[in-house]
Amino acid sequence: MLTLHVPLAVRATGDGEPLAGYAVAVEGDRIAAIDPLGELDAAYPEARIRRWSGVLGPGRCAADAAAWLEAAYHPDPRETGLPGIPSTEPLTGEALAALEMDDARWGASARRGLQRLLREGVTSVVGPFTHPAVRTAVRRSGLAVLTAPRPSALAPGARADFAVHDEGDDRCLATVLAGRLLHRTA
Repeated sequence: MLTLHVPLAVRATGDGEPLAGYAVAVEGDRIAAIDPLGELDAAYPEARIRRWSGVLGPGRCAADAAAWLEAAYHPDPRETGLPGIPSTEPLTGEALAALEMDDARWGASARRGLQRLLREGVTSVVGPFTHPAVRTAVRRSGLAVLTAPRPSALAPGARADFAVHDEGDDRCLATVLAGRLLHRTA
């Protein structure tokens, strides 16, 4: 499926200048083109259009993802108020040690932690991940797993991993991994 992502502006690199009036064409899991909207409209008249009220650019890299997912428990909102779980904020240290953790609980925690990362516009994480349930959750998430942080850029032919952030408050409006919309604000 071909989709045109039409934001207020496109930033091809993390520190590049935003290009107003540009759009990104995504075909399958790849970026097909980054050009002015008029050119993409003419080239892809049958494309589905997604309009975003922010700046589209490379996603963020979570360099501390291993610690975020393997050294913290991300509670389910339904657990709030249970012994040892005062809120939905991640539990670490003694609070984590006091919980009875099994593979199922680690996997569910990792999935909730990954959802939080996606809500921040993260498209890549730095591993390695040593806990099997966490490693499985990360692999299934679609996030790119790196051995060290590196800058990312948008380019034709590259995997369609990007995020759209509000210009004013930098809040993430959408996160796309391999062409799939995995987070969108309401």
